[in-house]
Amino acid sequence: MKEIKLQVLDGDFSICQVEELSQADFSGAFCFVAKTDEEISLVCPEERVPKNATACDAGWRALRVAGTLDFSLIGILAKLTRTLADSGIGLFAISTYNTDYILVRQERLADAVRALRSAGYPVSEQGAARN
Repeated sequence: MKEIKLQVLDGDFSICQVEELSQADFSGAFCFVAKTDEEISLVCPEERVPKNATACDAGWRALRVAGTLDFSLIGILAKLTRTLADSGIGLFAISTYNTDYILVRQERLADAVRALRSAGYPVSEQGAARN
């Protein structure tokens, strides 16, 4: 199995609910939308929270699993989240076609990085620019 490496992304993120997406700013490098029959969720940089957000939780930092993950790989997100859970760190997980992201509270980022490194995961603290 290939080594799983993580990158800390730059900046602070918000997790929001919106009624519709007309005011969402998709021009930045990172924005995630999930739509179900019950809600629309938006994860975006704090400075790009739309005015029509009906709920918003700010103060999150993001870690990205570096590279592209093959769909045949099993348990990557489960192992990462178990590592954080064992350290008492809550998270918000996002999966995309290419990879996985884990958001943790800003004040727990250092603890999360420490826990992941202790479990053998290399973590780069130089993240991707978001502008």
